[in-house]
Amino acid sequence: MVALLDRPSYKIAVLLLSVAFLAVCMTASVMFGAKAYGLSTLQSAFSAFDGSDAHLIIRTSRVPRAAIAAVVGAALAVAGALMQALTRNPLASPSLFGVNAGAGLALVVAVALFGFPGLGQSVWIAFAGAALSAAAVYALGSGGRAGPAPVNMTLAGAAIAAFASSLTSGVLLGSDKALDQVLFWLVGSVAGRELAMLTAVLPYIAVGFVAAFALASPLNVLAMGEDVAVSLGQRTAAVKLVAAAAVVVLAGGAVAVAGPIGFIGIVIPHIARHLVGRDHHWLLPYCAVLGAILLVAADLGSRFLLMPSEVPVGVLTAIIGVPFFVLIARRGRYAE
Repeated sequence: MVALLDRPSYKIAVLLLSVAFLAVCMTASVMFGAKAYGLSTLQSAFSAFDGSDAHLIIRTSRVPRAAIAAVVGAALAVAGALMQALTRNPLASPSLFGVNAGAGLALVVAVALFGFPGLGQSVWIAFAGAALSAAAVYALGSGGRAGPAPVNMTLAGAAIAAFASSLTSGVLLGSDKALDQVLFWLVGSVAGRELAMLTAVLPYIAVGFVAAFALASPLNVLAMGEDVAVSLGQRTAAVKLVAAAAVVVLAGGAVAVAGPIGFIGIVIPHIARHLVGRDHHWLLPYCAVLGAILLVAADLGSRFLLMPSEVPVGVLTAIIGVPFFVLIARRGRYAE
C-alpha cells in the first residue's frame, strides 16, 4: 500500500478524480436548495437566458455561491498547510492562530468608523488585520528560551484569536451601524454573496496560490529542520517571510469574501497527508482541491439541515472540525 501511495500515477489519478468530484459538487450546489432545478434548466440559464426566476436564481445566486465556496475553501486549506509547515504544528490554521479573527476585527472596526467600505478597500483592510494578527502571534509565541515552539505558538494563537473576537464583540455592541451591516458576515457564510465580491479578491488569492506552490521545494527542505535547511544553503528567513505573506493573502482574501470560516485549514491538510504524504509538490494541490470540495459540500448540506431555513456554513464546518481538532490534540502530535 505504501508503494502505491508513492507512485506519481496514483497521485495524479486521485487528484483528477477529486477534481471531477468537485465539479459534481459544484453542479449539485447550483441545482439543489430551497428550489431544485434540473440539468436542462441549468443549461438553458446560460445558453437561452430568458429572465425567469429560475434563470436569475441560477446565474445571480447559485453559481456565485458555488464559485465562492470553492475558492474560499481552497484558499483556507492551502493557508492551513503553509502554517503547519512553517510552525511544524499540526494544530496550526488561520482560524486557530487568530488570522481570521484579526481580519474580521479590522473590517468591523472599519465599518464602525467609516461605514461599510467598498470591495477593493475591504480586501486591503482584511489583509492588514490578518497580517497584524499573524505578527502578534509570532511575537507572542516566540518569547522565552524555547522560542517559537509548537505549543507556545498554539497558545499564542488561541490568545490572539480570543482577544480579537472579544474586541469584535465589543465594537459590535457599541455600534448599531456595524452590528447591522456585518453581523450576517461574521458567522461565516457564502450565501448572498455576489460574483463581484469574488472577482475583487481573486487576483490576490491567485497570487497567494502561485506563491504557495512555488514554495513547495523550499518547504520540503525546511521540513527536515532549520539547521539542515541552512546547511543546504536555503535562506530560511526569506522562505518563511514569503510563506507568511501567502498565508495573509489567502486567509485575508477568504475572510473578506465569506467571513471567518474555521477548521478547514486544520482538517484538509491532515486528510491530504494521508492520501499523498508530506511532499508539498503534491500536498498543496490536494489541499486546494479537497478544501474546495469540503466547503462546497458543507454549503450544500447546510441548506437541508433546517429546510427551508439555512444554517451558515461556518457553523457546519465547526461541527465537522471540532471533533477532528480534539482527536489531533489528544494524540499530542506536536512534532509533525
